[in-house]
This record gives sequence, C-alpha cells and structure tokens, in this order.
Amino acid sequence: MIYFAKWKVVLVVGVCLLSVLYAAPNVLGRAKVDSWAASLPGWLPTKTVNLGLDLQGGSHLLLEVKVDVVVQERLNALQDGARAGLRDARIGYTDLGVVGNGIAFTLRDPADLDSARSAVRNVESDLSIQIEGGNRIVASLTDATVEGLRRAAVDQSIEIVRRRIDETGTREPTIQRQGEDRILVQLPGVDDPERVKRLLGQTAKLTFRLVDDDISPADAQAGRIPPGSELLPSRDGGVEVVRKRVMVDGSTLVDSQPSFQDGQPVVSFRFDSLGARRFGEATSANVEKRFAIVLDNQVISAPRIQEPILGGSGIIRGSFTVETANDLALLLRAGALPAPLTVLEERTVGPGLGADSIEAGRIASIAGLVMVVAFMALCYGLFGLFANLALVFNIALIFAALSILQATLTLPGIAGIVLTIGMAVDANVLIFERIREELRFGRTPIAAIDAGYNRALTTIIDSNLTTLIAALLLFMFGSGPVKGFAVTLSIGILASMFTAIMVTRLMVVVWLRRTRPKTVPI
Repeated sequence: MIYFAKWKVVLVVGVCLLSVLYAAPNVLGRAKVDSWAASLPGWLPTKTVNLGLDLQGGSHLLLEVKVDVVVQERLNALQDGARAGLRDARIGYTDLGVVGNGIAFTLRDPADLDSARSAVRNVESDLSIQIEGGNRIVASLTDATVEGLRRAAVDQSIEIVRRRIDETGTREPTIQRQGEDRILVQLPGVDDPERVKRLLGQTAKLTFRLVDDDISPADAQAGRIPPGSELLPSRDGGVEVVRKRVMVDGSTLVDSQPSFQDGQPVVSFRFDSLGARRFGEATSANVEKRFAIVLDNQVISAPRIQEPILGGSGIIRGSFTVETANDLALLLRAGALPAPLTVLEERTVGPGLGADSIEAGRIASIAGLVMVVAFMALCYGLFGLFANLALVFNIALIFAALSILQATLTLPGIAGIVLTIGMAVDANVLIFERIREELRFGRTPIAAIDAGYNRALTTIIDSNLTTLIAALLLFMFGSGPVKGFAVTLSIGILASMFTAIMVTRLMVVVWLRRTRPKTVPI
C-alpha cells in the first residue's frame, strides 16, 4: 500500500481548510463581510483581496519633478557661500552671479586669485574652476554632481509622495519612476482626486526666518529691498519683508498634528533635539522681534517672539479650516519635496469599467474551469474527478494567499488566474499518463500509482520551476500590470504543485485503502 505519513495528512487537510476560510470572504464580498463582522467570531478571517485601479476605479496621475529648481537652489547656496567666504577673506570682487551651472565673479586684484579659489573650494569641493582674463573666476558644478542632484531629487520625491499618499489611508497605491524626471501615481478607490493633487502639488518647504522691520512693505514693493532680504506674499493677502537667512527649517521636524487653540484650528509641531536647540537659540537671540513662518515662499504667520521657546515645539496659526489644518499637518509630517511637482497627465477610471472587467474575468474563469473539468473527467474518469477537486482547492489557495498578503488584484492578475486554471492540471496529466504507462507494463494498480507519482515528480518540479523563475523575473523587472500578472501566476504555480503532489495523492491513497481495487479506472 502507498505510504502517506500522518503529518502529511495533517498538513494537507490543514492547508485546504485554511485556504477555504481565507478565500471565503472574497466569495461573500466586502459588503457582506462588513455587515456580518459584528456577529462573526473574532478568529475568522475577514480580509478580502485588494482590487487594483483597473478593477475598482481611481485616479491615475503622471507627475513631473522640476529638477532644475534643485540645481538652482544649490547654485544660490553656492553663491551665498562664496559671498560670505570672500568677505571673510577680505577679497575684493564684483559681478558675483549665477552663470550656467556655476557662479562667476571678477576680482579687483588679480593677486588674490589663489586665495579666492581656496575660498570658493571651501564652500563646495566638487567644482570645476576656470580662470578667464586673468582675474575672472568661473566655478561650475561638475556634470556628475548635477546629474546626482537630479537623480536624488526624483528619488526623494518618490519617497515623499509615498509618505503623503500613505498618510491619506489609500490602500495599495502604485508609485514608481517613469523616465528620468517623472513619477507615475495610481490610486485605486480614491474618491477625492483633487485633494490628492493639492497634497502632491505643494512642496511643503517650511522655514522660520526673521522679519526685516527696518524696511516697510511699501518701500520693498517700490524696489528698495536690502540685499539680505526678500518680499514674500502673506497668507492674509498682504506682503512681508523677511530675511533670506533661514534660522530653522522643517527638515528637523519629527511630528506635526492638527489641533485647536481658542476655538480655532491650528497646527502644532515638534522638533528633534537638533531642531529644538536651533529653535531655542534663534528665539533667545531675537526676543521682541517678529519671526516669520514661511511655507512654500508664503508667510503663514509672523508672530512676535515674547520670550525664548526652549521646548522644541510650537503652534502655527493661519486662519485654517479643519481640512486645511489636517492637510498642512500631513504635509509637514511627510516632509518637504526637494522640488515642485506638476501634473502632466490625469485620468480617472470609473468603477463601472472595473465592474465590467471583473465580470469579464469571472466569465473567462468559469468558462476555463468548466472546460478543464470536463476534459479531465472525460479523459481520466475517477482520477480526473480527484484532479478537479484539487483544482478547486488550488483556486481557493490562490485567493487565500492574495488575501493574506493583501496583494493587489489587477486585470492582468485575473489573466494569470485563468492561465493557472489551465496549467494547474498539467502535473496531474503527467502523473496520470505515467500511471497508464506503468499499467501497460503489467504493474499492479498500487505499484503503478506509486511509480507514477514518484517518477513524474522530477518532471513536474522542472517544468513548474522554469515557469516560476520566469514569473519572478517578470515581478522583479516588470511594473504595474506586469507585476499583477506575475504575482497571481507565481502563487498559482506554487499552489498547483502542492495540490498535484499532495492533495490528489491523499485522495488516491484514501480511495486505494477503502476500495482495494483490482484495476485502475484511468
């Protein structure tokens, strides 16, 4: 008699029961599971498969990262650093400005050439410095540095976009690079794409700067702005003259939450230890001066510092509504984008199209299942029935795995399931044909079945392993729909190997021990 260890029996029965339990919520539907959740025992699984954008609808956005802004900010910082370095070294110069991917200035005294070159290199070591006309210095960022800035800006933008989307509670978003400076964002089930666009459209660069009270906004608007200051719009519709020097920036924030103070929505914030120290030093040294809170080059508020703020936390006021306070707190928690994002393409997929896709996939799956079941029953009789029962458990295993992993099911994923239905019986076909061959050689039913399973095992593993490798490569190097297809195909292959080798064999062993047949109906 074919030996089948007890632990294998427990494993097969346990896996099959668990797969049915975890797959059941997908059969019932999300609405029924939610309505019955209160009356169901707490240990019962309630997770369903997440549907992708093409199945449940949502938003599709193609964003462009303005990487040139990052390079320009680096050049502005280089210009300010060079100005301070030349002033500290008491080197006379004129015409300091940004030229191309670098800065240029003219020395009053050509004898200061070496000192000026050292002063500039102290600001930025990775520079290409050229001398023109004996006294004009052109210091440019190298091509590798510029390319690194651009690449880092896109990578950081992807991470910040992911944090912001995750904060909104969107499940299974697709966020990936497309080309050199673009980001593809797909948000399944999003019913308010405009809010998402607002959240992604804000750079959320928070800075704290001193207000320049030495000049009035009217004089600044007339063009009389000191070199170290700039005119910025205010949230209340006016303008403020603020120092360019940033006292503290938002990179050191560790938390930001919406709150209420005096019945008005506000945003509370908290710095890390470094930011708290800088904030404390800035407020201690500037008591009775106005401190501008600037978000994306707009002054949110400019309160007067009454006393040093040493606790590392504070409040941002700004005539917020509850929603805008929530959004600002979310943006500050997620971090500032290194560069602005613009929406190049926007598409909204309606749930009706997704429902049609699901229905078409359901019809294709049922049709494929019926044809496979009929084929196996006609060709292999009772053993075909065993294979068909294993196929049902195979499908349950696929949906159970998708539910446990909370993977996203897309339209190509449904295609993968349909393909798996056809491939799932391949292993059984190999085994059954091997059994037929052994019977033609005159073996007894038990010996033929035993040899069929043992000798077909290597072929089954080889054929499925090569397909699994291809599916894994699709998952690693593919994106979006290709990954969805690869996920369901990979899970289906593993499930089909388990059901063919373990589940059908258990059924055959039980049948042999109960009936002890003289012939094999195959």
